[in-house]
Amino acid sequence: MGTNEDEQPPREKETTGDSSESECERCQVEEVALVVPETDDPSMPVMTFRAWTLGLSSCILLIFLNTFFTFRTQPLTISGILAQIAVLPIGRFMASVLPQKEVKLFGDRWSFNLNPGPFNIKEHVIITIFANCGVSIGGGDAYSIGAITVMKAYYKQSLSFLCGLLIVLTTQILGYGWAGILRRYLVEPAEMWWPSNLAQVSLFRALHEKDSRSKGLTRMQFFLTFLVASFAYYALPGYLFPILTFFSWVCWVWPRSITAQQIGSGYHGLGVGAFTLDWAGISAYHGSPLVTPWFSIVNVAVGFIMFIYIIVPICYWKYNTFDARKFPIFSNQLFTTTGQKYDTTKILTPDYDLNVAAYDSYGKLYLSPLFALSIGSGFARFTATLTHVFLFHGKDIWRQTRSAIGSTKQDIHAKLMKKYKQVPEWWFLILLAGSVVLSLIMSVIWKKDVQLPWWGMIFAFGLAFIVTLPIGVIQATTNQQPGYDIIAQFMIGYVLPGKPIANLLFKIYGRISTIHALSFLADLKLGHYMKIPPRCMYTAQLVGTIVAGVVNLAVAWWMLDSIENICDVDALHPDSPWTCPKYRVTFDASVIWGLIGPGRLFGHGGLYRNLIWLFLIGALLPVPIWVLSKIFPDKKWIPLINIPVISYGFAGMPPATPTNIASWLVTGTIFNFFVFKYRKNWWQKYNYVLSAALDAGTAFMGVLLFFALQNTNHNLKWWGTDIDHCPLASCPTAPGINVKGCPVF
Repeated sequence: MGTNEDEQPPREKETTGDSSESECERCQVEEVALVVPETDDPSMPVMTFRAWTLGLSSCILLIFLNTFFTFRTQPLTISGILAQIAVLPIGRFMASVLPQKEVKLFGDRWSFNLNPGPFNIKEHVIITIFANCGVSIGGGDAYSIGAITVMKAYYKQSLSFLCGLLIVLTTQILGYGWAGILRRYLVEPAEMWWPSNLAQVSLFRALHEKDSRSKGLTRMQFFLTFLVASFAYYALPGYLFPILTFFSWVCWVWPRSITAQQIGSGYHGLGVGAFTLDWAGISAYHGSPLVTPWFSIVNVAVGFIMFIYIIVPICYWKYNTFDARKFPIFSNQLFTTTGQKYDTTKILTPDYDLNVAAYDSYGKLYLSPLFALSIGSGFARFTATLTHVFLFHGKDIWRQTRSAIGSTKQDIHAKLMKKYKQVPEWWFLILLAGSVVLSLIMSVIWKKDVQLPWWGMIFAFGLAFIVTLPIGVIQATTNQQPGYDIIAQFMIGYVLPGKPIANLLFKIYGRISTIHALSFLADLKLGHYMKIPPRCMYTAQLVGTIVAGVVNLAVAWWMLDSIENICDVDALHPDSPWTCPKYRVTFDASVIWGLIGPGRLFGHGGLYRNLIWLFLIGALLPVPIWVLSKIFPDKKWIPLINIPVISYGFAGMPPATPTNIASWLVTGTIFNFFVFKYRKNWWQKYNYVLSAALDAGTAFMGVLLFFALQNTNHNLKWWGTDIDHCPLASCPTAPGINVKGCPVF
């Protein structure tokens, strides 16, 4: 704690000056130059008593709430923005009432001041870093708990708490180790600008800096205005009028046409003409469109239009690819050859392996056409990411590998950060080595429970090591994270067929550790922009990770043991909220890739075998773009064509819907093309503040609605609470397929 004096340079304010060299430094990325301050005040204390108290409290509260919400029928991820806003008045209150008293611990060896002065922006940032651990581990990235939930609730395993704790902590710390090694490539270079952080930077500046009122609202006034507006508005799509989430007017015009509803349904179809007026729906899967650069939005739009409006319709209506008409055009369910939902319990052995005889008797597993093609796109996206990064960034990565500094182009932010004591790389290597050793020990001691042998663990570590850097380059420059969940499960599914738990664990260590590494790297870049001493960042992230991991497992374990039949939809009361839709998807994935295995679906004789060619196609697609960029170096738009991001235009569908993505594209185009081009001053001052206000207002109202109304089953039932009104959109159209609620052709 204290004022981290050993990490501070002489107490003077650092600035960029007005030299031509500085001017060149600040023009690397225009969005960064417009938003991020190019000054530093090293005299600000960071790891204060206030920061520790509020940081740990925020972390524990957010991890508790996010873990709690993930088990519910309507899961909700509570953003760190809530803590970012809430701690400001508390921090200022503590600064006004705490005595300026020096506290000594362990004699005189360790001391800190209870109140070292006014609550400052760097304290605020470090508190947010703590809070972000509670979001990434317990909210949108709660994959470790997902695997443990599947093991306990779906497969009914008697897993020990210690084994579960090792799974959670080693996954997080493994990711932290990757992040430390990759700092020189993904944090220090100016080109790696992590667009999503600019909203956070804008919000911090709005909360702490004073604006002139001579030209419209200050950023703080603007933020509060739209915070209140989005808070009030979300009562409509969040409770009173949920149809605003998927406004599918085509279904109203043709209420008896299956084809029209398949085309027009925003929830179960292609979403043509449908739209959403719900900010949560717009930002649900690709994040806020206001923080995504324009060239990235264009790439996503190309992939989305090509996939949803060309490829899927041709495959479904013209060629009936993969027996597509036997199933809904858009669904993440598993099906039998007769169009019925697949009952996985009929093909399981008591040891949770595949009963081959039962599988042969029950029949093959089928996917909806859009789901199958989305899986195929994941194949192409994986190899395209590797090729793209090798061709377009390979020289820089190699140069940085050979350089002790790690960056060929240092902007003003990197130069200001060089004045602080850096974190030695061996600090991260110790964490990485420790998590690897503990993971291997776990795979030996609890071999029967985890099913993944020690060599499978090493295979997972190698996969994460290979792909974290190229995927990080994509996310740091485009704000899109190409996933390879499918590839990880595909690989181990071939190596260890019929082992669903091993498949889950391999995904955690081979893929999810990368997700956590990228989350840590994004926070490191935020600290880089806000000039937080690196050793303070190391401490906050490590402590926050350990605390969040322990609380995450404790809350989940308590719920799994205390709520009867949790996640068992058939055994639960029809009105029970504990249906675990997030973890049902995790369970289904373990069935597809682990239990049945890719060999039966994509191997010789498999219905989806031709999708394997997308590995090769994805690897080749970036090559002509790279060649053109070399032939025409003056055409600066050619390198902006990004095949991994184009393929990201149809990633995550399902559960993401075409309406979610289309509305995201439209909103991003309005703000990051038209407003950025024609109202740049407004964009510079308000764009990221608006994004933060919409996120915060929606999240506050979402929490309030849940605890005040939905948690007590005060739910409305009227025409406006049906979010789609397209009952026929999920119907098959093949002759002779009989599904309840659908006509038979």
